[in-house]
Amino acid sequence: GRSPGGEERRDPPQASVSNGGDAEGGKELVELKVIWNKNKYDVKFCLDSTGAELKQKIHSLTGLPPAMQKVMFKGLLPEEKTLREIKVTNGAKIMVVGSTINDVLAVNTPKEAAQQEVKAEENKKEPLCRQKQHRKVLDKGKPDDVMPSVKGVQERLPTVPLSGMYNKSGGKVRLTFKLEQDQLWIGTKERTEKLPMGSIKNVVSEPIEGHEDYHMMAFQLGPTEASYYWVYWVPTQYVDAIKDTVLGKWQYF
Repeated sequence: GRSPGGEERRDPPQASVSNGGDAEGGKELVELKVIWNKNKYDVKFCLDSTGAELKQKIHSLTGLPPAMQKVMFKGLLPEEKTLREIKVTNGAKIMVVGSTINDVLAVNTPKEAAQQEVKAEENKKEPLCRQKQHRKVLDKGKPDDVMPSVKGVQERLPTVPLSGMYNKSGGKVRLTFKLEQDQLWIGTKERTEKLPMGSIKNVVSEPIEGHEDYHMMAFQLGPTEASYYWVYWVPTQYVDAIKDTVLGKWQYF
């Protein structure tokens, strides 16, 4: 009587596979391109399945456990909604970011990977100025030749370059706003980058803890947040004017 027992043990998985097939037979399938770590997978998947079920499918393709997956389709894929609800259509690209930071969208250089890591930390909502990469610059203290700050006042951009600030490697940096050329010049001892204002996608800033009259500020130079160029010790009175100038929202105070 051993063999029936043996067969019974083998039956359930087969049964479940064939049920799955039958169940999908009557449902509407959508063709997806799942992209993970430079690998592309063509997947047919049921439109009425949820994001959580898609994660299980991705697990079977990539070996990446659902808990370690960040699945992106027009933002983070909601686990509880069906693909139909989030309007996934044939040929849709589903990006999967794996657990290892280096896989993050196949970043090109170690430097960018490090910045992606910072971004991941930032998502924990820790104030920027407490994060390790920023601390190492801020702990050097205020630069000797930093420009004076004026609290509670918003000023137009000065006609002279903003100087006496640090970049993320702790080098001196100055910002020159060439309005007539619509360029921002970021100058260090080694070189000056001349950036068209229109190429800067975003500007973020946050007061420096304990020195709230100065901000740390980042200019987003590429499509992702990995391309942030950080500048520290920006006098608070110029923060709004810098954002408005770079992002093209002119405000007259």
